[in-house]
Formats: sequence, structure tokens, C-alpha cells
Amino acid sequence: MGGSLRRVLVCLLLAGLVATLTGAAAPGRGYATGRYALELDGVFVGWLQSAEGGYAYSDVVAEQVGPDFIQRKHIGNVKYEEITLKVGANMTQPFYQWLKDTLEGQHIRKSGSVIFTDYDSREVQRLSFTNALITEIGFPALDAASKDPAYLTIKFAPEAARRVKGSGVPVKFPPVGSKQKQWLPANFRLRIDGLERATTRINKVEALTVKQKVVTDAVGEFRDYEIEPTKLEFPNLVMTISEVDADAWYDWHESFVIQGNNGTEAEKGGRLEFLSPNLKEVLFSLQFSGLGIFKLAPEKSEAGAEQIRRVKAELYVERISLSLPVASALPVEQAKPAVPVTMPDPVPADQVRTLERGVK
Repeated sequence: MGGSLRRVLVCLLLAGLVATLTGAAAPGRGYATGRYALELDGVFVGWLQSAEGGYAYSDVVAEQVGPDFIQRKHIGNVKYEEITLKVGANMTQPFYQWLKDTLEGQHIRKSGSVIFTDYDSREVQRLSFTNALITEIGFPALDAASKDPAYLTIKFAPEAARRVKGSGVPVKFPPVGSKQKQWLPANFRLRIDGLERATTRINKVEALTVKQKVVTDAVGEFRDYEIEPTKLEFPNLVMTISEVDADAWYDWHESFVIQGNNGTEAEKGGRLEFLSPNLKEVLFSLQFSGLGIFKLAPEKSEAGAEQIRRVKAELYVERISLSLPVASALPVEQAKPAVPVTMPDPVPADQVRTLERGVK
């Protein structure tokens, strides 16, 4: 009797092991988060560190209280959350070009999908969006003592977005380059025109976030809003320098702020380069124009403290432009997925409008 029971238990154990190895899971079983990929206009542009947002919602409208003393409610037109992506330096050329065009005020609209896969690269679901405008480009804070990887934070607002159930078929995208492993916030070089020698010992640059405002244009016969760009907002450039290099900065501050010599001819240009670990290759760079200093002050330090004395400089910026890397992680012609996926029409047929219109 004991031998029969042992044989039954062994058989059950083997059956469970075989089911696990072959993927025969119970119906409805959950799955762990896998990987995120981004397509723009049908072209794979890279793997993402994270992705969130993009789902539909509506505002609740409360009506006046009626004779029955009940406040009736209804919802307004459908809206869509901004989609937020965190990406490294291993994206392809079309993605960087979209960022570059936005910083130059070209207001390029993109349609595409954020693809969610499991750890076996099977497509679980995709978030398809249309006519998206970038609303925020965030460059990370730079610190010469940091050991963490650096990421860009990108936000864009779609005019429409739909969640689509994945096909379950493994997706095969080209392998990405190794630039993400190379991009660290400790590797950078900042130069200000006329202050080249005074910018060789900068140890920190605060995060830079460029914002593009958009407004919604409600159309009576459609539930979806149209979105239109308004203006670009550029952040201040804030850095920490060694006090030994501060004399030239104090001279500029004295002339520009105190003496009032702050016309356009007194503004400066600059360049921030994001470097590889060997500090020789430039991954990409930012060009600043219309730089004007408005604050310069020593950082707080304690008497007898064993630390380098530093000064914080704050400059306003009128324009920021992006210089793309010499060679992107993937050539454009190799950036197409091996298994093409057709993006469904995100708007029902009875409510469809011309989403794929030309750029205004």
C-alpha cells in the first residue's frame, strides 16, 4: 500500500514538473512584467526602461440640484493621459530626430505603439496612439561622483489611444547597441563661450526639462479632442563649479547683474556633451544659446569640513538644441520589426475623423 502511494505521488510530481516546463499554466494565470518596446510610424525605435500612462478618462460634470434635491452627474468628452517613457542612449535615429525636431519648434506628430512583452518576448498587449506631440523632454542631473545609469524622460500627448490585446506571438526586434551601458551621469563636459578655462572643473549640472505646452481643441461632433502646440519652455542651467575657477564667473556676474551690462551682446553660448566612459566619444550633446547669469553664490560649508569649496551658478537659457550622435545605435534601415504588426484603427468607424492629417 505504501509503495502504491509513493508511486502516485511521484507521478503527480512529474506531471506538475512537465506542465511547468511546457508552459501549461492554469487559465487566467497572471504574468510578470517583461519588456517594453516602442514603435513610431510602424518602425521599431528601441527598448524602453519603463512606460506608463496613455489611457482614456473623462471628467465628471455635476449639474445643478433639481426639484428632487439630487445632484445629477455625467461625464464629459474623453481625454487621454500623457504617455511617459524612460529611455536610455540606445534608441534609434528616428526617435532622436523626433526630439531634435521638437526642440527646434517643428511640432512633429507621431503615431505608433508601446508594446508590452513577457519574459519570453511574447506580445502581451500594445498601447496604440495617434498624432502624439512631445510635451516634455527631461535630461538627467549630472554628477561626477554618480555611478548610476542615466535615462531620458519623455512625455507626449496623444490625440487618441487604444489598448489592444497582444497576439501572444513572440516578437523579434533587432538587437540594440551597448550605449546604455556607456551612458553614465558622471561622464560629461560643459563649456561656456568666453569661460572655457573656468568650466573645466564643473562637478554637477542639475536636471534639464524642456516643456512644450499644448491646448485642446474640442470639436462638437467628435468625442476626441484635437491638440495643438503653443510654446516651448526652456529651463535654467544650474551648475556647481570649483571655487578656484570662480573669479571669471564673479567678473561676469559683476558686469551682467550689478553693472547692468546685460544686453543681447553680453549673453553667451554653451555646449553640454554627454560622454562615453573613455571621455573621448560624444554620445550626444546640447547647444545653449542666449545664456545670461542671474545668480552666483558659494555653497554652504562648515568650518573645518573636509570638502572642496564650490560655487553654484544659475543661468537663464533662451534656446536649447540637440546634436545627434555620429552613429545611432541602429541604422534606420535595420530598425523594422521582423514580424510586422498592423496597428488597428484607434477610433470606431462611426466616430472616425481624420487623425492622420498633415502636420500643421
